[in-house]
Amino acid sequence: MIDKATPTSLDPENWSAFRAQSHRMLDDMLDYIQNIRERPVWQAIPDATRLRFQQALPRESSSLEDAHASFMNDILPYAAGNAHPGFMGWVNGGGTPVGMVAEMIAAGLNANLGGRNQMPVEVERQVVRWMRELFGFPETASGIFVTGTSMANLMAVLIARTGALGMSVRADGLQTGQPRLVAYTSDAAHVCIAQAMDLSGLGTAALRHIPVNARHQIDLGALQAAIDADRQAGLQPFFIAGTAGTVNTGAVDDLAALADIARREAMWFHVDGAYGALGMLAADVAPRLNGIERCDSLAFDFHKWGQVQYDAGFLLVRDGARHLEAFAAPAAYLRREARGLAAGSPWPCDFGPDLSRGFRALKTWMTIKVHGTHRLGQVVSETCRLARVLAARIEAHPALELLAPVSLNIVCFRYRCDDPDRVNRELIMDLHESGIVAPSSTTIDGAIAIRAAIFNHRTGEQDIDALLSTVLSLGASLSTR
Repeated sequence: MIDKATPTSLDPENWSAFRAQSHRMLDDMLDYIQNIRERPVWQAIPDATRLRFQQALPRESSSLEDAHASFMNDILPYAAGNAHPGFMGWVNGGGTPVGMVAEMIAAGLNANLGGRNQMPVEVERQVVRWMRELFGFPETASGIFVTGTSMANLMAVLIARTGALGMSVRADGLQTGQPRLVAYTSDAAHVCIAQAMDLSGLGTAALRHIPVNARHQIDLGALQAAIDADRQAGLQPFFIAGTAGTVNTGAVDDLAALADIARREAMWFHVDGAYGALGMLAADVAPRLNGIERCDSLAFDFHKWGQVQYDAGFLLVRDGARHLEAFAAPAAYLRREARGLAAGSPWPCDFGPDLSRGFRALKTWMTIKVHGTHRLGQVVSETCRLARVLAARIEAHPALELLAPVSLNIVCFRYRCDDPDRVNRELIMDLHESGIVAPSSTTIDGAIAIRAAIFNHRTGEQDIDALLSTVLSLGASLSTR
């Protein structure tokens, strides 16, 4: 059937043909996920393929079929590969078919979740209520979807800054007459904590990097000493960022002890739980997070251990009123009413910097709704079990060396040889190019480490076996060069 549309409409002229092509595209992606093990984790991009993406801006129309063919031939084979069970590199979740189709229907709805009286906003509020329940936060707590934990950490600093300096800081900015605010986190914290201090105007020099102990947790004695020294110097300690799952080793700070210090010192206690916070889903992991329920703000990503499609970051704030004070910005064109489409205040845009916001909540809501927290918790538990299996096999093999304690699901190790830094650096690149497994690299106590981060729900013991056998084979070859 040929539909007549307005001359400038971008809807298809032939809906039947478009529908058929759309189903082919959906089937191709379902095939991709179903048969992911038949593909390499990663492969190098040919020069000719890169050149095809240096074409001039298209002026004329082309077919959806051609665009789809380009995607299948030139884009899909050369992605990072985090959907693959052999991906053990950076802290990336694997996504799910449920999340994929949820993203598709959210795109069809094309809702802007900045605000207004619409059910998509209620879906986001439902997830906020679920997260209050999961983390033991009060009903007065607020929450908001963001791109990721980097943004959520920045927002937490801004909320704490407004609380420390008062609402006037939003109008007047940071002035010379104000007390100098200082914040604290560990040497193992993610770099985005320092970036948050930079972007907030407080400056990276106002962030104290506290040493870690043998378990890669923040040293509590050193933290207290730093706070005392800053107070004696006339500075104002205002913010502690604990970590639930450090990016290097997966260590979890003593959150209960940090909560005690923050309360005693009248400081804002924030937890960067980018991936580790969702350990609360697993009965065997949740006790490791004792104290997380006492933090003032919590940042985490559903797109990591939660297996939701990118992107789906989240910020949970204990005191919703303080959250609102830091971001709400009334404007005539955003006037709120008692009824109609402009009802439903406060809106999500009152809790963050974004007025234009996608429907991230739907893929998260649907993932939780379909799979349930029990099954998602089983995934968390299994990734931690696999990490323990990997660590035990490393410790049992004379050619391998474990470089850090395994706290959750990240394992740092290396191949033993006479020139370990050179060999292990080359070994990681060779592993990537093998297409079998893709760990990442890091530095532990000055040594280059192979870092296996096990997050994908598709990963099993056969993938642990593949990692070890490939490391041993390639390592032996490299060490003789």
